[in-house]
Amino acid sequence: MSWKDYKAVTADLKRVYRSATEDEALLELERFAETWDGQYPQIAKSWRTHWHNLNTLFNYPEDIRRAIYTTNAIESLNSVIRKAIKKRKIFPSDDSARKMVYLAIKDASKKWSMPIQNWRQAMSRFIIEFEERLEKHIN
Repeated sequence: MSWKDYKAVTADLKRVYRSATEDEALLELERFAETWDGQYPQIAKSWRTHWHNLNTLFNYPEDIRRAIYTTNAIESLNSVIRKAIKKRKIFPSDDSARKMVYLAIKDASKKWSMPIQNWRQAMSRFIIEFEERLEKHIN
């Protein structure tokens, strides 16, 4: 994707995952496709292909959804691991590869200090929605 289109494309995609309902999100995805399929057909195609995974986001209230889509911890972790492995392409043993991944994660975890946006609102909603599951963890 060209850098000049990046902001516009991501703004249009935000309309999809910030929609209030799944039906609204599908409408926004269609609007996105109408606008961008000429230049970037793979984006909408990928969203449609993986919709059965993405639509679970709409099973949750907005506060929880916001915590989910603004917390990219998994992507961050994968990036750290990829970077560590890329520096050293060949490992003498499986154990040395495991150690490299462990050290990379340990080093990166020192830098993970950013609080999750709107965490208090999300946590309140988590307690309302999943009180029985969280009971032993929050008392």
